[in-house]
Formats: sequence, structure tokens, C-alpha cells
Amino acid sequence: MAQGKQAKVLTSAQVQAMLRHLETGRNSDRNKVIFLLTVKAGLRAKEVAGLRWSSVLNSQGEIADHIELTDRTSKGRSGRIIPMNRELRKVLEVWHSVCVAKRQRRDALPLPERAIICTERSDSTPAQVIVNMFHRWYRVLGFVGASSHSGRRTFITNAAKKVVQAGGSLRDVQELAGHSSLTMTQRYIEGDTDAKRRLVQMI
Repeated sequence: MAQGKQAKVLTSAQVQAMLRHLETGRNSDRNKVIFLLTVKAGLRAKEVAGLRWSSVLNSQGEIADHIELTDRTSKGRSGRIIPMNRELRKVLEVWHSVCVAKRQRRDALPLPERAIICTERSDSTPAQVIVNMFHRWYRVLGFVGASSHSGRRTFITNAAKKVVQAGGSLRDVQELAGHSSLTMTQRYIEGDTDAKRRLVQMI
């Protein structure tokens, strides 16, 4: 994947701008979940679309301390366990309450078996619809070069920058991303010009 063709990594200011934008629109609780599943858990659009409540609920029916992403939901064999981000947990708790409170059809699946992301007309959402949502949101905000993959790249880049501080290594980032090789993970990581400048001065 050529550097010039990769989705842009979002800055902290852009992440906050997106959350403010989503707060003011329709289906804000659901849309914040969609966005934070990418930027705080590194999920692909396909994985966001396929994620079931059973993947984020514990045995008490509450939001768990991790996301259990199955191979069936993910790409190939990239199923994985992702610790639950605090900010993501909060929006999931709100959205879970909304979904539980909604009157369900008699033939609807039990909540744990249903997709987390649904629409007013459907119990599930195709991945392409989610890709289109991101395209629309970023276009409105003027984020040039951003796509549905930007949240995932942002997650992986931020994780790579902080993994040593957390006592881990790039192998941990690879596992969180669900990549089959470190080479693939490294392609997702955007370099930091200031960090490189400081590093050269330390040599």
C-alpha cells in the first residue's frame, strides 16, 4: 500500500471535532459508537458492521472490559481480543440502554445475537453504508484524505507511539490490529516528524 494512497491519520483535534459534529446530528448515540469503534478499538468498517452485542457484553449483560472479535466478524483470521477503551465504553453503555429500551418486533433476535449497529429500518447495517457515513462526515468537516480507514490508522499509529510507555512492544500493536505480520502493522503507522527530529539529535 503506497503511502500516498493511505487514509489520513486523524489528529486529536480532528477526533474531538468529529465527536462534536456527531453529537449534533440524528442518531448521535449510534454514530459515536461507529466512530469510536474505529478510532479507539481499531475496527475496520466490515468489523463495525458485523459486531454483535455478544462481543461486548459480559455474563451479566453489561458492557465487558474487552471486545471479543471473532474471525467470522473480522477479516480472514484476524479475530482478536481488544481491551475496552474508557471513552468507547461510555458511548456503548448509552447505546445499549437505547437498544434495550426500544420496543422490539416479536420475531427479533435476542439482543446479544443482534448487530450493535442498526438503522431505523433494519436490524443490521452493510459495511458499505458505514463507509459512506464516514465519507459524508469527513466531507462535511473538510477532512481531506480521510476515509472509513482513518480511525483504524489513527488507533494503530497512537498505539505504536505509546506501546513502550505501556510496557509493551510492536507485537502487541500487531495483535490489537489483527495483522498477520509486523510488516503490515508498520505500514499503518504514520511517522512523527518532531519525534524524528529529536531522535536524530540524540544520535
